[in-house]
Amino acid sequence: ASSETIGQTAQVPAANTSTTSSNGVVIEDVSAIVDATLPSVVSITNTQVYQSNTWFGQSQTYEVPSSGSGIIVGQNDSELLIVTNNHVVSDSEGLTVTFADESTADAAIKGTDSEADLAVIAVPLDKISADTKDKIKAATLGDSDSLKMGQGVIAIGNALGYGQSVTNGIISALGRTVTVQDEQTGETVVNNNMIQTNAAINPGNSGGALLNASGEVVGINSAKYSDTSVEGFGYAIPMSDAMPIVEQLIEKGQVDQSKAAFLGIQGQDISSSVASAYNMPQGVYVYQVVSGSPAEKAGLRQGDIITEFDGQTITGMTQLKQLIASHKSGDEVKMTMERLGNGYKEKSITVTLAAQSDFVSESSSDNSNDSQNSQDSGNSGDSRNSENSDNSGNSGFFDGFGGSNN
Repeated sequence: ASSETIGQTAQVPAANTSTTSSNGVVIEDVSAIVDATLPSVVSITNTQVYQSNTWFGQSQTYEVPSSGSGIIVGQNDSELLIVTNNHVVSDSEGLTVTFADESTADAAIKGTDSEADLAVIAVPLDKISADTKDKIKAATLGDSDSLKMGQGVIAIGNALGYGQSVTNGIISALGRTVTVQDEQTGETVVNNNMIQTNAAINPGNSGGALLNASGEVVGINSAKYSDTSVEGFGYAIPMSDAMPIVEQLIEKGQVDQSKAAFLGIQGQDISSSVASAYNMPQGVYVYQVVSGSPAEKAGLRQGDIITEFDGQTITGMTQLKQLIASHKSGDEVKMTMERLGNGYKEKSITVTLAAQSDFVSESSSDNSNDSQNSQDSGNSGDSRNSENSDNSGNSGFFDGFGGSNN
């Protein structure tokens, strides 16, 4: 192989990694997996510049380093490509990557998607020594769609900025809806398809690898979504969701919104309290259907209440928007709605989502107020911690606006 080409991590044969000591204590040994995969995980130092005022009213700026992790996913002709979380590299004045052999190199942001909390950074290959190239590897990516609850996983990352460390645990849950408040923008961010694990994911672990027993990367760890008020709640972005976005960031530096999925409704939240007061199902009340849209073609009507989308119970419009954003145009999705006749009756339909670009130009000019309302998520909670989404506010908007796709 050329000195300009890095290798790839080897798959570790799945095996029983438990050993029993003389006193009967079972010890979990994951060292073979760690040895095989550590060369594909890097530490990232982000130098940020902050400004504050002194007691005398004078403004002063100072640099503050923050730490995160990243996963080597490949290379092009001139760059080593690393995926991480967007919040790891945001507001950067300078990025430094530390490889498995402790060598360092400057990196630049290649593309970001703040809504998906994903970013790709690049290190020039000519800034990496031949010796380091021999020691680092591109990660082997796994299928997060095949994960099962109870399956063993390993988290690797730059916890607390001390360097690479390893924790292990199991898949606690799949498809978790978690809500956080962005510390920089103050906006509420909802992710509806997170992997929950009891493997410790601490500050600095963000952007690091969640591995299966074969050493394949099945998730991108995110301390941003971890709940510090309880133990054993860590979250990761599924690799099957992340890679289509990552590929677009590598190719174009941004997500192609023309492929973003579009359903074509205006809706209003029916919260649990409203549902109870008016004897209605909880979900999203459809008060307008876009002419010619996937929603109309699937049979949705004004007055219907959407209660389930793609297997997930719907509690509000923000959640529905996020679920739609997790799909791309052309995807077929099963929906459940309830229609008022002699009482509400449940009905299941299948909708084929269309491209947002086919509708947004004509809809946005006529419905600017609804587009703006899409930013009002109606989610409340502790801004420090993630929590399950309970969209109790009211917001009406076209679902296709402003969502990233994968």
